[in-house]
Amino acid sequence: MDDKVRDFLERHHDAVMTTLKKNGTPHVARIGAGLVDGRLQSSGTKTRIRTSHVLRDPRSTLMVLGGTRWEWLGLETEVRVIDDDDGTIAENLALYRVLAGRDPDDMADYERGMRDEQRLVYEFDIKRAYGQY
Repeated sequence: MDDKVRDFLERHHDAVMTTLKKNGTPHVARIGAGLVDGRLQSSGTKTRIRTSHVLRDPRSTLMVLGGTRWEWLGLETEVRVIDDDDGTIAENLALYRVLAGRDPDDMADYERGMRDEQRLVYEFDIKRAYGQY
């Protein structure tokens, strides 16, 4: 990832994630994504349809939305799913801090929610970047 892509990802967190259905048809979902220790990540759950898609086929294209109508960044990626119980809570917390700029108001409630929602983390290995950024 070059400095221009890194700078864009540090400033912009709204994105559209495209995964592939079994029949090859694209599936899109709006997500929040952020750089955590230089790694692009997003949060999901075990039951989300996009989770089953990337577990079957890890290819995903992201479109990160910029601050103006014409700014955008396309990223061809491979997704790794991080799902290791208590470690996933720490990964989600680090991502929350990047996206929200602060800690959750109630840490116990946050951790309980992560477990109840069966939260996991998608980590995107960027293969190619393009767009108007």
